[in-house]
Amino acid sequence: MNYRRQCPSEMRRYSPELSGHSKAPPQRVADTDSKEVLSMKVSRPVAGLAPSPTMEGAKKAKAMQAEGKDVLSFAVGEPDFPTPDNIIAAAARAMDEQKTKYTDASGIAELKSAVCAATQRAIGVEYKNSEVCISNGAKHVLSNVFETLTDPGDQIIVLAPYWVTYPELIRLYGGVPIEIMTYAADDFQPDLDRVADAVTDRTVAICINSPNNPTGGMLTNESIEGLASIVTAHDLTLISDEIYKEIRFDGREYLSPASLPGMKDRTVIVDGVAKAYSMTGWRIGWSLAPEHFTKAVANLQSQQTSNPCSISQWASVEALNGPQDSVEQMRQEFEKRRDYIIPALQAIDGIECAMPGGAFYAFPDVSSFFGRTLKGMAITNSEDMSAYLLEHAWVSTVHGMAFGCEGFIRLSFACSMAQIEEGVSRIARALAGE
Repeated sequence: MNYRRQCPSEMRRYSPELSGHSKAPPQRVADTDSKEVLSMKVSRPVAGLAPSPTMEGAKKAKAMQAEGKDVLSFAVGEPDFPTPDNIIAAAARAMDEQKTKYTDASGIAELKSAVCAATQRAIGVEYKNSEVCISNGAKHVLSNVFETLTDPGDQIIVLAPYWVTYPELIRLYGGVPIEIMTYAADDFQPDLDRVADAVTDRTVAICINSPNNPTGGMLTNESIEGLASIVTAHDLTLISDEIYKEIRFDGREYLSPASLPGMKDRTVIVDGVAKAYSMTGWRIGWSLAPEHFTKAVANLQSQQTSNPCSISQWASVEALNGPQDSVEQMRQEFEKRRDYIIPALQAIDGIECAMPGGAFYAFPDVSSFFGRTLKGMAITNSEDMSAYLLEHAWVSTVHGMAFGCEGFIRLSFACSMAQIEEGVSRIARALAGE
């Protein structure tokens, strides 16, 4: 297959100014209440960081709820199920046994072994403890990986729509995110020729996420094999965010790029317990990578945070080694919710919505409403749409621009069926101008 075919490249290249490395004088931070310019300096990369739109959406919803408004939040990707009892019991045992002290900075051996065993079961690839670094959630893992991998000016190709944090972290560490758009009409599969055309002599990695946040789309085997071929041809690293790999629908199989011939040593897997085990607040994630890279990540972590929470680590050992019934039960419930929310959204006049193959997100196209005025509010983009639904339907969503994909909004269906039914009903009425 010729990945170098001449075709227009749909990528957004970031200027040094946008990446936080301009030569402009440092800016002082203003107090938005008093308008006073503060003297304490904030670095340009950090000053340029945007707050997480998903967290901001949840914050606004909570503020409105505190005012007594019945706001339904679809903004945060957090399973509504309780953490399974056996995991809670394991944490209690760890506390009773006073396992409350520092651990190795990169995590306890027992959890590393559990990660290796679980990974082999899931993707058929054997790892050693020395190839695992346990961190404070998958977001921390990504921070470690991007910082370890990136020198100023290095480029990392990111498939859009993407999780909001990828480009922000890449820019924070002086890198340049190169975004390659994928489309609902193509089931969000990448054009491999465009990916190959985006590779330059400053490209160091390609970052993928399947099942995907925000689309719920899954990369096909052909797409993963094609991306692996590009990585191999150009001596790159493939960062594979696999946090949703246990949440798949319609009997879909999972292919990790690390399982392809010659790819284990070129792949960094990012994973964790948050989504599959409903352990978002426990903050345990991990990277799986070649030993020399893992050692570098562990050295970085030892200086920045030391070890993840000891109690959470022991709870995660039980999550991975214990009964897996709850994982399948939650997956089945997510599939039932998907089978309701997607047709219900598709039934709303003016909305199109692809059927997700995994994760727990609906990503409807609402662009047909742009240029219209609803209840006196002009809808010009997805941010306006999210604001309109929050104000007039009391439904919290996340606008597509946050994910590098204008025209869409994201709804998490990691909430009760009752909330989903009421939320979609409110959206339908609001978009009808009722």
